[in-house]
Amino acid sequence: MPLATPYYLVDETALDRNLAKVDRLRALSGAKCVMALKAFATWSTFAQIAPHMDGSTSSSLNEVRLGREKFGGETHAYSVAWSDGEIDEAISYADKIIFNSLNQLDRFGDKAKHLPIGIRVNPGVSHSHFDIADPARPFSRLGEWDLARVEQAMDRVSGFMIHCNCENDSFESFAALLDAFEARLGSFFERIDWISFGGGIHFTGENYALDALAARLRAFAEKFSLQVYLEPGDAIVTNTTTLEVSVLDIVENEKAVAIVDSAVEAHMLDLLVYRESASLAPDSGPHHYVIAGKSCLAGDVFGEFDFPAPLAVGDRISLLNAGGYTMVKKNWFNGVAMPAIAIRRKNGAIDLVKSFDYADYVASLS
Repeated sequence: MPLATPYYLVDETALDRNLAKVDRLRALSGAKCVMALKAFATWSTFAQIAPHMDGSTSSSLNEVRLGREKFGGETHAYSVAWSDGEIDEAISYADKIIFNSLNQLDRFGDKAKHLPIGIRVNPGVSHSHFDIADPARPFSRLGEWDLARVEQAMDRVSGFMIHCNCENDSFESFAALLDAFEARLGSFFERIDWISFGGGIHFTGENYALDALAARLRAFAEKFSLQVYLEPGDAIVTNTTTLEVSVLDIVENEKAVAIVDSAVEAHMLDLLVYRESASLAPDSGPHHYVIAGKSCLAGDVFGEFDFPAPLAVGDRISLLNAGGYTMVKKNWFNGVAMPAIAIRRKNGAIDLVKSFDYADYVASLS
């Protein structure tokens, strides 16, 4: 019997395709890859993903603990700002800790001096199509940009994190950024042991110049005699996950609007944040519909799509690319039913691995 919608469906075979590219990049470049849990933290998939990675990286205490307990390998701890109440616990889970600012290094560095310590450096340039995701935007709080302040950290750190890519699917763009990093920061690179270039490099995308990326990373590492890290997250799960929904009603108001048993703000929040449309395939045919959610938000719209046949109540729709920055952001807005989580195994079987009910909704509040 088919699972009741809504649910997220992760496909193991699609994951394998991306992980094969991770394997190739690691082998050719010598770079290490740590999973960015901020993008995807569905730990039921970690047994498949972790053997192809070198560990995980975090943006919070909860993520660093999850990485330590569920992922394994190296556990990198980063946060925009650690608090007094969480720093000791974060250090206890970490193999490396990265401070966002000299202030944080000054405050907590002694506590972590038994670990490799890094600092985030903001090179002042980035690749991002969206101001909201641009770490080099004016007045950015993400990393130290003043080289005099970076110099003050150098006797206490062994590595840097430079994270300034967002959905960068162009090798040429990344290579140009790396050239800019070398021009501005090369004298610092000669004095560190490791560097993380963060995530946002979509090297698992179709037709990405993966071998060229690997060669560039290897040349950089050899030039400065350091270990390169990447922090893929969304790249690991791109085109692996769908949000399965059902049509509840169809209303007409100059356009046909199909209302489904999900909500954009609750289940695919990034679409609203970045003002983008969902995608589905094949998105072709003579019947045009607005696909909208069931919340009270007027703009709860997944997008407009074409179908080969008229939609009817009960029809199922698969919304594509619902893995990265989607499942980690799901919420209980309007009390709309939370999508379950299912995995399509390599043999085609679909296993329900997590479902949510009223008790979960109540427990999220007080």
